[in-house]
Amino acid sequence: MRKTLAAALILAGLAAPAPFSHAWAEVPAVLVSIKPLHSLVAAVMEGVGEPGLIVSGSASPHGYAMKPSDARAAEKARLVVWVGPALESWLERPLARRKDSLAMLALPGLIRLDGREGGAWDADGHGHGAHHDHGKQDETDPHVWLDPRNAALLAGAVADRLSGLDPANAPRYAANAESLKRRLAEMDAEIAATLAPVARRPYVVFHDAHQYFEARYGLSPAGAITVDPERPPGAKRMAQLRDRLKSTGAACVFGEPGAPSGTATILAEAAGVRLGRLDPEGLLVAAGKDSYVQQMKGLAAALAECLSAR
Repeated sequence: MRKTLAAALILAGLAAPAPFSHAWAEVPAVLVSIKPLHSLVAAVMEGVGEPGLIVSGSASPHGYAMKPSDARAAEKARLVVWVGPALESWLERPLARRKDSLAMLALPGLIRLDGREGGAWDADGHGHGAHHDHGKQDETDPHVWLDPRNAALLAGAVADRLSGLDPANAPRYAANAESLKRRLAEMDAEIAATLAPVARRPYVVFHDAHQYFEARYGLSPAGAITVDPERPPGAKRMAQLRDRLKSTGAACVFGEPGAPSGTATILAEAAGVRLGRLDPEGLLVAAGKDSYVQQMKGLAAALAECLSAR
């Protein structure tokens, strides 16, 4: 009887579900500010854990108001990944006293471009900003994720930071980061091929959020409807852009999700050009490890479709 009972206990133990591994139990809580960065962090953490996201759905980081739940999540997180105060000024105070945050704009080796001034850019060097090497983040265009080389740099930095917080899973973080870098390189080549035929065709965007993408792929932007997406353009700005569209032979005006659709439509009709839509912040893409690649390919497809139309 005792032998039978012992055997039953052993079999029950073998059949019982295995407890969570020590590595999984120690996975650090990670919080990310915006979708493009969240996608990159999620890819690095694949198979280990899932990062949280602050600006979700179709919300924009511009003028975002943190909810109490966001503040609680930031307080509990072992690591917060964000672009920096130039974009998410609403995160600056919550993170001011913390050392466990990773600002993309502070990464050594990051490709940085100066912010452009005005809505219509001249051809004497204002089309693409100069590179920053001195780390003055207040002068830097913060949309740094739109150059895939910067995205690859962030992937490596996140893997390194997570490996320090969670040594048991360090090999997985490193392998995931390398896999992501290869995927980004393939995406980069595909986008370059897609945009090469339309690279010289001018166009106007809603707000100046695409400079890194434009510089990487040699595009020809003629200006932006507004410098600050929270401020509507005045009549003078619209007249300047209408004239610039006509003088440069621009093919398209691109609106954005969440932006007043009528503004881009009015400008396109006044200049007699086509109307498209770009999504530089991934507002229309579902959050997840694949959303960064989907967003970048979506930008390329939208540009190619509108600029190549006859």
